[in-house]
Amino acid sequence: MEKFETVLYEKKAGVATLTLHRPDSFNAFTPLMNKEIIVAVTDADRDSDVRCIVITGAGRAFCAGEDIGNVDEHTNHATFLRERYHPMVKALRVVSKPTIAAVNGVAAGAGMSLALLCDFRLVHHKTKFVSAFMEIGLIPDSGFIYVLPRLVGYAKALEIATLGRPISGKEAFEFGLATELVEFNEWDDAVAAFAGKIAGMPTKAFSLVKRYMMDSMHLPFEEALEQEAQAQRIAGLTEDHQEGLQAFREKRKPKFVGK
Repeated sequence: MEKFETVLYEKKAGVATLTLHRPDSFNAFTPLMNKEIIVAVTDADRDSDVRCIVITGAGRAFCAGEDIGNVDEHTNHATFLRERYHPMVKALRVVSKPTIAAVNGVAAGAGMSLALLCDFRLVHHKTKFVSAFMEIGLIPDSGFIYVLPRLVGYAKALEIATLGRPISGKEAFEFGLATELVEFNEWDDAVAAFAGKIAGMPTKAFSLVKRYMMDSMHLPFEEALEQEAQAQRIAGLTEDHQEGLQAFREKRKPKFVGK
């Protein structure tokens, strides 16, 4: 694993934890951080010892979005996105393993987009999501307006994207943006427990669900059924399927290995 400057990478018990590490800047993005996130998640996805990827932030914030010092009146925003953010978004989008955003504080702008791109979001009562884009006359980017309506529906997504009202962890959980609402003083243990649970799943089957569920949003029903059949054939050939059957017969908990 490469040594990083703006992120910390730790691997333990099948869980790779990627911590954005610019706490003095509330983990705001820089060009280097964008690149290091791509490398870290890609390496974790290719690592056979990794079953699950957690992304979180150092200090009080998850990620404050772009370091605004990198943007001025001369910025070509289309080029900026294509070169800086779209490669990171695409890298996260194609990760086959489960991804968890442990949103430990403020997730603003593209930092909120990063959380949305993960498969699951864990929050506590001090978590805060802030769209922030409209406040500087821009639209939500980095996959935001694609992913958010698929999570919470069009009406709520439009409200979040345009009104700019901060969303607490409790609110995020109540309308389905967050997977779990965790007590603040139990945060580290709760994140570890959730990640451990996900890492213990049949992650090959999970990757198939993730891939084909995304595809099914754009396909006619008949084509979606055919993809379902193809995915089930692949899942049926895995070691985890055989282990699941054997565990069922023996009335014990299965021990999945992700193969």
